[in-house]
Amino acid sequence: MKQLTQTDVAAAESTAAVVTSDPSKNPVRRWTRQILPPILLGLFFIALWYLISYVVLDEQRRFLLRPPHAVWLVGFANWANFSEILGGLWSSTIVAMIGLTVAITIGLILATLMSQSKLIERAIFPYAVTLQAVPILAIVPLIGFWFGFGISARVIVCIIIALFPIIVNTLFGLLSAPRGLHDLLTLQRVNRLTRLRKLMFPAALPAIFAGLRISAGLSVIGAIVGDFFFGRGDPGIGQLLQRYANRLMGEQLLAAIIMSSLLGVVVFQLFGWIQTKAIGKWHEEREAEF
Repeated sequence: MKQLTQTDVAAAESTAAVVTSDPSKNPVRRWTRQILPPILLGLFFIALWYLISYVVLDEQRRFLLRPPHAVWLVGFANWANFSEILGGLWSSTIVAMIGLTVAITIGLILATLMSQSKLIERAIFPYAVTLQAVPILAIVPLIGFWFGFGISARVIVCIIIALFPIIVNTLFGLLSAPRGLHDLLTLQRVNRLTRLRKLMFPAALPAIFAGLRISAGLSVIGAIVGDFFFGRGDPGIGQLLQRYANRLMGEQLLAAIIMSSLLGVVVFQLFGWIQTKAIGKWHEEREAEF
């Protein structure tokens, strides 16, 4: 067996040192590079918030944008106010999840049918685009007249807002399977169901989850909009926003807005986590060097 020379040993040590010093291989530096930028940007926005509250706005107009510490003390540290916001957020979350579940079911079925027939695609796609283009605020009164002003109407608003991205992304994914693999399955005399199960749906998973993440955030918006206009049943976050705005309760209003935004972020990240568990990483993430 050939013995290693001193040159070989030095080269190996040099290579190991380069690998060890690589920032992408250091978990501490990697997490720092991922977490530190949003923290610094958040601190900048907080400083800008203070600047607007105390410099741009005079004391008589400061109710338009209460400073961050006042929002924390009244909206979050006060349990009576915070528990009310949590209760409204939970009610809106239930509506958003019901609407998103129904939208996912309808969207996957329609996209699958459209992928199997150009005739069905030409028949359905214009109406899907029309549904997306109709301003939701214009048809909210009609939804209330037809379905009442309770939870059903709020769920329907969520479905209308969240449906289109699921249809479009799922259809794109189903039609993106390589033509060569389709030809191979055709030579094997594979039926439509097996083709869908073995080829088209696995190829469509990244696009499907992209649509789900978009629709997840939109469903939260739909729940808030529906609750804002249909003020019956359990008060959701939309009703609380309206109440706080009407009573000029700036601290509670900003706290409710922050919690609504956090709900959208959590739902979006939840589907990103499900995507990672379901299909793994389909491409290597690039970390830009600055």
